[in-house]
Amino acid sequence: MSDFFDSYFNIRKILQQKREYKKQIARVQALPRDYQYVFKKMQERMWMSATGAGWDILEIQYGLIDLFEAGAAEGKGVLEMTGEDVAAFCDELLRSAKTNTENQREAFNRDILKKVNR
Repeated sequence: MSDFFDSYFNIRKILQQKREYKKQIARVQALPRDYQYVFKKMQERMWMSATGAGWDILEIQYGLIDLFEAGAAEGKGVLEMTGEDVAAFCDELLRSAKTNTENQREAFNRDILKKVNR
């Protein structure tokens, strides 16, 4: 339970993470427009899948910013970095995150096992 309160009610931690998030968004705004657009669309898709406080999603997004900065610095187009199936690229990034789909799958299996395995 203390982990819950540390994640959701620790004001100092929340403010620190908010400052970090603003720094990361400033990095996105410095990218070429195509990169910004794709990042924002991917960000929307990731947040639809996020669960809990979403800290793992933020870490994935920060890594994505690193990748996009490297691609832009090399003069590559954004689709050279993601491929044309951006949804699949985004889904692959989300494999390491705890998502709503994963939570639903776990709850589904837990309910069945509880009933069947009495």
